Amino acid sequence: MLEELKKIREALEKPAPPAPPKGLWKEFLDFLAKYQVMGLAVAFIIGLYLGNLVKALVSDLLLPAIGLVVPGLTNLASYTVAVGKQSFLLGDFLIYLITFIIVAFVVFLIVKIVKRWNIL
Repeated sequence: MLEELKKIREALEKPAPPAPPKGLWKEFLDFLAKYQVMGLAVAFIIGLYLGNLVKALVSDLLLPAIGLVVPGLTNLASYTVAVGKQSFLLGDFLIYLITFIIVAFVVFLIVKIVKRWNIL
């Protein structure tokens, strides 16, 4: 019975953590693997270019289409509001706001599709 209790105790004890790799190069490779740095870098680069793509879509296609529907908004980027002697450039802010909403929606759809396909 004591032998069985020793086996149970050994099974329940946590194993010792693995020794950290020795040498700068091995530590660097362990860092890359542990924190998935390459995947993060790829996601960052793809996200950066996806943002540029959506910005071009908004400023080159969607805003001119809105300008056709709403008279007076032919060039939203130069839209300004004057308050006293100060003028505020609201056009660029509106373009970036619309771009952010579209990028956030696209990322939402991608995450939804990935979850449905059980990739994550």
